[in-house]
This record gives sequence, structure tokens and C-alpha cells, in this order.
Amino acid sequence: MTFSNDPAFVKPVTGMMMASRETVVKYMTPLGLHHQMATGHHYGPGPWVCDLARPEWNPCYYAKADANGIGFDRTKTGSNALSQYAAEAAKQWADPRTIDPKYLLWFHHVPWTFKMRDGHTLWDDMVITYGQGVEEVRAMQATWETMRPYVDAQRFGAVASNLRIQAREARWWRDASIAYFQSKSGLPLPQGYAAPEKSLGYYEGLAFPYAPGQGK
Repeated sequence: MTFSNDPAFVKPVTGMMMASRETVVKYMTPLGLHHQMATGHHYGPGPWVCDLARPEWNPCYYAKADANGIGFDRTKTGSNALSQYAAEAAKQWADPRTIDPKYLLWFHHVPWTFKMRDGHTLWDDMVITYGQGVEEVRAMQATWETMRPYVDAQRFGAVASNLRIQAREARWWRDASIAYFQSKSGLPLPQGYAAPEKSLGYYEGLAFPYAPGQGK
């Protein structure tokens, strides 16, 4: 409301805002992955982190990515956390073949070649979903650019700057995560999807000692 009440502004910007959470999920923690951030500052990707004192502090603990597959088994063959849910809810999530894909890796450890509802393998769907997150941020940038006539220059520029940062970091999350998980799966990227810009070693070597949360 502090920007504009014009429907030509409100409708597209509301669309951006309402979709923004799932966009972030797609490029950070797709298909039920979670807690994949770097240590301390939680600023960027760190799916390779596996050296913290408590198991549940480590991203590797939650992804459990290895040559055979990925995901945290919360069924009776794993932690059995699924048994703590109401029976009606547990039934929805017990079978990896019928579960809503956005919860799959939260409840199940499945092979990289697991066949998804859409016919893709899990690995291909992961790569595709990471890419969708990046493309959706770029689409938000394009939408915001058309809002220039409705917003004063200072605030328009501030939002545009934040979206540029988000677009850069979405690509960072996508590339670093794919580089790591590909080192586990050993599988090629689906046709038409670009390889990460840098090597896995490059992403693992990034450090942000002065980021908030580092205590320095």
C-alpha cells in the first residue's frame, strides 16, 4: 500500500510475493531437503558440511547423500518419526511413490534413479527444480522492471538491487548444491541443463569470516 494501489502494480507484485517462499525452497532445499546451509552464518549452501560436533547440526545428516541415493528415512525402516503423526497424515507420506514430491526427501531415502510422478528420475527432478528456482528469481526481476512507472526511483532501485543479489545467490545455491550431489550420484545432468559454473572444490572453499553469526 505504501507503493501503489493501482491494480496494474498490485496484482503482479502480489504474485511475486506470494510465490517467493516456494521459489527459495526450489533453489535451496528442493523436494523435501532441509538444513543445507553453511556453518555458523547460515548464509550460503553447505551440503558437504559433516564435521560439526552434534550429528543434527550437519547438513550431511539430513541429506544422507551417498552413491545409492538421498533423503532422510523417517519411516519404520529409519527413525520411525512418521509414527508420531496422526494416522491420516502418516498414510499420506508413508509411500514414496504417492507422497507429494515436495515432502519426498524429508520422509524417505530413495535411489537417485527413483522414478518420480512426472516420469523423471529423482536426480533429474532435483536438477530441474534447482533451475526452476533460479529462473523464477529472474522472472521476478523482469516483473519488477515493469513496475518502474509506479514506484519512486529510490525504492525502485533498492528492490531491484536486492533482486540482483538474490538472482546471484540463487545461482550460487543451485550450482554448489548440484556440484556436491553430482559428486555423490555420479550421474550426468539432464539434457539442456548447464553444469555448475565452478568446481565443487571452489564452492567448498568459500569463506565468509565477517558474516553475521560468525562471532568475529
